[in-house]
Amino acid sequence: MLRSLGQRPVTGSGEDPRVAELRTAVSRLRRELAALPTDFPDRAIAEDELAALAAMAVGGAPEIPRLRSSLLLIAGAIGSVSALARGLGEVRQAVDLFGEAPRS
Repeated sequence: MLRSLGQRPVTGSGEDPRVAELRTAVSRLRRELAALPTDFPDRAIAEDELAALAAMAVGGAPEIPRLRSSLLLIAGAIGSVSALARGLGEVRQAVDLFGEAPRS
């Protein structure tokens, strides 16, 4: 409900809750990808971009254009691997919490 009003809940640690949600979603998708027994051509790209997103989340203030770029690369790399669709959707939702990138 708070998100729909443009408000963000405050965490006890002072951490941006959007960053915490991004970190959680990325971690979950990384685990799902690691547990996937099948290989696919662009798996390494997905793993690299998920690592980049995880690093941005640790840094605390991710750059929105870079978040969106990584999300697109991950979505393209994962393609039609249906087992990862839910996790990818959660990462997309977490990235969307940061809003649109400012236009230059």
